Amino acid sequence: MDDSRETHGVNAFVTGYPVKHSRSPLIHGYWLRQLGLAGSYRAHEVSVEDFSSFIASLKDGTSGFVGGNVTIPHKEAAFKLADRPDELSGELGASNTLWVENGLLHATNTDGRGFTANLDERHPWWDRSDRAVILGAGGASRAIIQAVRDRGFKEIHVVNRTLERARELADRFGERVHAHPMAALGEVMRGAGLFINTTSLGMDGEAAPRIDFSPLVEGAVVTDIVYVPLKTPLLAQAEEQGFAIVDGLGMLLHQAVPGFEKWFGKRPAVDETLRALIIADMEKHL
Repeated sequence: MDDSRETHGVNAFVTGYPVKHSRSPLIHGYWLRQLGLAGSYRAHEVSVEDFSSFIASLKDGTSGFVGGNVTIPHKEAAFKLADRPDELSGELGASNTLWVENGLLHATNTDGRGFTANLDERHPWWDRSDRAVILGAGGASRAIIQAVRDRGFKEIHVVNRTLERARELADRFGERVHAHPMAALGEVMRGAGLFINTTSLGMDGEAAPRIDFSPLVEGAVVTDIVYVPLKTPLLAQAEEQGFAIVDGLGMLLHQAVPGFEKWFGKRPAVDETLRALIIADMEKHL
């Protein structure tokens, strides 16, 4: 398969419902051109009702795809329908990257790797602290908690409006993860070196509550998985208060790397040209 990829090209996809907003085709299309590879990557919208049939066509080869990415609302179904989900997917109960190998559908989740790779690139030594605070306990927070835990943080404090949802994540990810209500935010921030927003607060320019970041340790990093706008209200607040910030765009870019390598046979690089391309597209759609 490796020998024939550049000659004949292979086809990959991103699927969701809806999926027309996805910037993944821009990312993968850039890499295909940059590396001079034949092949394609396109958005392929599939409804919830039709998803199992689509996966069946992927497995038997009739879809025309070798694999692809899965986004909302199909990540949990992708995990359940895969023949060989890996351990990352198993703990999360969700997969975002699929590929067919020896007639079997394999699955992984690259969101956590995208998150850590972004921080590694934009702010090395972000992981020197033992204590992290994660705002939000929705589906997006799972991979973040897993990645931060696996990077070695000893205390991970999940703060959420609904305490029960935070407790579910603490139960899922082990004794280093602790659940708190919103009222405890200031207290659990004390001594933390990493603050992560996984909620939609401030997305698309919406207002966000004022947060006092001063309880964080000197040199702490504040990051947001939201990337529209690039500098969210929470990041702007943290920067004004003297803390280092990392935007969420790099997570989107870096999570795409493992899938591209699996489907097209070459490992792409996240560079400033790609970043500028996506930012230009974001500004065009404001």
